Amino acid sequence: MLKNFGQMMKQAQEMQERMAEMQERLSTVEVTGSSGAGMVTVTMSAKGEARGLTIDPSLIKEDEKEVLEDLIIAAVNDAKSKAEAVGQEEMQKLTGGLQLPPGFEMPKMPF
Repeated sequence: MLKNFGQMMKQAQEMQERMAEMQERLSTVEVTGSSGAGMVTVTMSAKGEARGLTIDPSLIKEDEKEVLEDLIIAAVNDAKSKAEAVGQEEMQKLTGGLQLPPGFEMPKMPF
């Protein structure tokens, strides 16, 4: 029993180390979301940190302000969705061989 507990603690520590490595890796992975057929793009880290915004010059008109705002929101949401997908993919790689108890949830991604 004690041997199994020690092994379980060792696995938990290894998992914690791999999670820290994954979090570091996610901060270097970038995804790009777009809207308006690519007229607005947002680049963010896979951890959800916005890194860049590009707006097609044809959209910068006073009477198009609301359209531009909507396109920016759509591009941010697209990038966030892609960032979450990358995070989930990395989490699956991390937990691939580990049998987690029923109902056990891994910590949520920070976005």
